[in-house]
Amino acid sequence: MAASGADDESGSSYDVLVLGAGPGGENVADRARAAGLSAAVVESELAGGECSYWACMPSKALLRPVTARADARHTPGLRGGAVPLDIEDVFGHRDAQASHWQDDGQAAWLASAGIDLVRGHGRLSGPRQVTVTQEDGTVRRLSAQQAVVVVTGSRAVVPDLPGVADARPWTSREATSAARVPESLVVVGGGVVGVEMATAWAGLGSRVTLVARGSGLLPRMEPFAGERVADALRAAGADVRVGVSVTEVARARPDGPVTVRTDDGQEVEADEVLFATGRAPRTEDLGLETVGLEPGSWLTVDDTLCVTDVEGGWLYAVGDVNHRALLTHQSKYQARIAGAAIAARAQGAVTTDAWGAHSATADHHAVPQVVFTDPEVTAVGLTAAEAERAGRRVRAVDYDMAHVAAAGLTRDDYAGRARLVVDVEREVVVGATFVGPGLAELLHSATIAVVGEVPLSRLWHAVPSYPTLSEVWLRLLETYRDS
Repeated sequence: MAASGADDESGSSYDVLVLGAGPGGENVADRARAAGLSAAVVESELAGGECSYWACMPSKALLRPVTARADARHTPGLRGGAVPLDIEDVFGHRDAQASHWQDDGQAAWLASAGIDLVRGHGRLSGPRQVTVTQEDGTVRRLSAQQAVVVVTGSRAVVPDLPGVADARPWTSREATSAARVPESLVVVGGGVVGVEMATAWAGLGSRVTLVARGSGLLPRMEPFAGERVADALRAAGADVRVGVSVTEVARARPDGPVTVRTDDGQEVEADEVLFATGRAPRTEDLGLETVGLEPGSWLTVDDTLCVTDVEGGWLYAVGDVNHRALLTHQSKYQARIAGAAIAARAQGAVTTDAWGAHSATADHHAVPQVVFTDPEVTAVGLTAAEAERAGRRVRAVDYDMAHVAAAGLTRDDYAGRARLVVDVEREVVVGATFVGPGLAELLHSATIAVVGEVPLSRLWHAVPSYPTLSEVWLRLLETYRDS
């Protein structure tokens, strides 16, 4: 085992080097340290990564007041009255949740865990070799005795459209960190980022137009999920346009409005335009060419998160860069798997065990996700269409959430829908989707059912408490039995 961060004229040697100090990078380094390996994390921006400063935390801080107000407006005793938002307070809370874009706390945590933080731009310079260009221009050379783990995440993609450079569009970073509410905003993209930011900014007072080129919103989920979110956005005053693409953007002067033109001949003028049109891996300047990989590419991994196109089993990729599931919780899950696998290999052990600690199987069939719109959308596993394309014989079972007793206690005009996708040959749940206010906490029970392949005959004995929204599980089972 290598010395823990021993310095000499040629650089420093560690057992494990991690490129990227986001949640995945922190977790894989922590797992390595827990196994007795030395570890360092290289970070060019803020320790804590995209999630902490520009994604999960600030976006949910903006969304929570909006959804809480919606709940209040539909609650007896509160409905009908004005429920104003204190925008300054909302932004202050958002800033606090983003640690005011300072990473002192994260850096202190890394130090407390015995993980060295190396600040600067890290690049692979050969097998198990990393070169870090630090802020003052000095170069530090690091080597890894066991593994290098790439956890550099992804970046927002802005399409190369006429006028886009001069228009200075928002990406997810600007949308979650903006210090003022634009009077009007065009959101381009109907995926998760697009619908969440449309919900947030419409709720905060912006006049929102959402443009999506697909036939509906949230195209990777059950169709009814996107339909209900679109209906809710329209009810909140947003202009939702699907089936159209942006062809050009223009901003005549730096402090002027932006004009967005679409392929149906329409124009929309707004203060700002947000492009939420996809992500690309942050691997373009990572030195991949020094180990035979293509710069800017996604990294293909096996279920231990080891990169398959590099010999020697020393290069790993965790999180967005492997393109399996671009979600913080999946990155942390993968990090635990990778850390365990690296430690096992360092000790000469096999990389499979009875607990599945070295195999990221959840990435294939049981990825959970919450879309924090109003209504919330929660899903895990396969949609009905995905299951059928995979050759499974399935039945989709739906239930109107408004018929669950607790729905009327949650909102006086509760609207929502639940679906289980059941493998009829094995009678197990392979997918679940819940759409409605306050349903995010139902997701983990669905995840356990899918991952555990719990037979429906056993789920009958998992009794939901009354009156809670979780009673929908009983109603779904009854519907499956009686249909």
